[in-house]
Amino acid sequence: MTTFHVAVTGSDRADGTPVAPFRTINRAARAAMPGDTVQVHEGTYREWVRPVRGGTGDDCRITFEAAPGEHVVITGAEVVAEWVHEGGTVWRAEVPCTLFGDDNPFAEPVVGDWLHPGPGGVLAHRGDVYLDGRSFHEVHERAAVDAPERRTHVRYPWTALDTELVDPDGTLLVWYAEVGDDVTTIWANFQGVDPSSALVEINVRPAVFYPTRTNLDFITVRGFELAQAATPWAPPTGDQLGLIGPNWAKGWVIEDNLIRDSKCAGVSLGKNAASGDNFALERGDKPGYQYQIEAVFTAAHQGWERERVGSHVVRRNEIRDCGQNGVVGHLGCVFSTIEDNHIHHIGTKHEFYGYEIGGIKLHAPLDVTITHNRIHDTTLGIWLDWQVQGTRISRNLMYRNIRDLFIEVSHGPATVDHNVLASPVAIELFSQGNAFVNNLVLGALRMQPVLDRATPYHVPHSTQLAGYAFVYAGDDRYVGNLFVGAHRGVFGPDAPLVLEEFDPESFGTHAYDGFPASWEEYRERVGAYSGAGDHARFHLEHQPAYVRSNAYADGARPAAHEDGPLTVAHDAVVRVVEEGDEVHLELRLPSALTVPSTVVTMGADLGRVRIAGTGYENPDGSPLLCVVDLVGEHKEPGRSYPPGPLARLGDGTTRVRVW
Repeated sequence: MTTFHVAVTGSDRADGTPVAPFRTINRAARAAMPGDTVQVHEGTYREWVRPVRGGTGDDCRITFEAAPGEHVVITGAEVVAEWVHEGGTVWRAEVPCTLFGDDNPFAEPVVGDWLHPGPGGVLAHRGDVYLDGRSFHEVHERAAVDAPERRTHVRYPWTALDTELVDPDGTLLVWYAEVGDDVTTIWANFQGVDPSSALVEINVRPAVFYPTRTNLDFITVRGFELAQAATPWAPPTGDQLGLIGPNWAKGWVIEDNLIRDSKCAGVSLGKNAASGDNFALERGDKPGYQYQIEAVFTAAHQGWERERVGSHVVRRNEIRDCGQNGVVGHLGCVFSTIEDNHIHHIGTKHEFYGYEIGGIKLHAPLDVTITHNRIHDTTLGIWLDWQVQGTRISRNLMYRNIRDLFIEVSHGPATVDHNVLASPVAIELFSQGNAFVNNLVLGALRMQPVLDRATPYHVPHSTQLAGYAFVYAGDDRYVGNLFVGAHRGVFGPDAPLVLEEFDPESFGTHAYDGFPASWEEYRERVGAYSGAGDHARFHLEHQPAYVRSNAYADGARPAAHEDGPLTVAHDAVVRVVEEGDEVHLELRLPSALTVPSTVVTMGADLGRVRIAGTGYENPDGSPLLCVVDLVGEHKEPGRSYPPGPLARLGDGTTRVRVW
């Protein structure tokens, strides 16, 4: 086992030893064999790292790591030092097009399936400008550089929320570019900063750490700052290039990194172009939905299976300031774990809009575990779409998002337990077969059937396709959750979240009023449609909603048929309070909500989902146990605990550090 060293003072003609290090990480990547380590020393490396081989097993990896205690930056950007003052706060730079190689991101628009342009219908470009690491906003005419609009009004589809865009200090840094045959001219408003006295960069590379070959398995990337990639739009029907990712491989570990400023996707665990690449946009002959179905079957023909793809680990990273996703993946994310990450400010520049934007956006997350992540200041925290089966979302802290959790056109089983869902829209379900256990739900709950898009389901714990079906709504479970309505809380000491535009009737589980309460009742109702055809009668009835032992306060209401709900009329106040790097949960709850009232839930208690015909299990097929609370305290099976994600609650005001 060899350790190769890389340093900014090195040479690629050296031998990679501590006294004669390589200059580039790519040179070390060409030398590294299974079992070897590439250790990179302090400094900034302006390169796209493209490994040429992987490891041979989990015990024989190729590891790329920052040297202990040293700050290593790998960036897709280059410095632009020569700026000409145009007057006022505007400066101009002329950049040779040769700097960009084959693809100039200032000439490449962000386009693809399910993408919508930004305000005014214009297309953003993949290029960007950075002042001391802070990204600018693109404008689309030269005159707008002189006097940028500091605020832009944006309304979010599917919500009643508006927002205004403004940089944190009240200024708006903007750029505009014109691309010629030989020179790209960039105008930028630096708001009074002299660019000659600051670090000004532009992104030139489409990725930072991403192989161009597929099936390079068992690679670890640890301890870097990975920044500033001109990534393309990454829909589930396209080549999902990210700032960092395995590119259709198995067993990567991406840990302890700062991953920031990707134009679109930060970490990609997704598909590549081999199973389709934006055909809906390019051909216009079929909807993206149809091409997505084809991508699933094409990938299956190409070897989409546990032995060849997935089983990645993404942990303890900070992922921020990405335009589309913190983590994205279709098909290639199967059997993976995403844990202990801090994901924030995703999709918040609003340069473009599409139906694929979220802190974590995964399609086909079969047996994926998403646990103990802090996700805030995103347009959508976690969005799981298609083939959500064997998936577990546990012990996550989500707040100050527009929406927290959206599960779409899937059949389950999916388990959501011991989370804090504290944003205006806490839960949206265009899906079925979900189990919500011991969550704190401080926002609205919305659900609906989807009878125009049939989506696949699988043999349990496998990529093997078992069938496909519509979403009829229901077949969901709610046990031991705490729902708090209109007075549910504020974020920070002085930042109330106001919900005037939200219907107070959307808090709680009563969206399931009128659903069958049991399997027996469902069978009886469906059987009563004697005049309907074999399949049509199922379209006429919601599936059962299994709801029991939840607690409700401040106007949140239970489903009419709930078994054993606890409803209190007194105010219940919950605060998510940030203090530096720490986050605390402050609760002032009526005493009725702090006493033990629900027993530990096991997978066997949740039954089997109707369409996929499988129960709630761990990825290895062992029984599922919801026994670890939000802060890591273990519960004892058979004992009772208070509703919500904390095993212990005191009377009066409780303050718990949750991050």
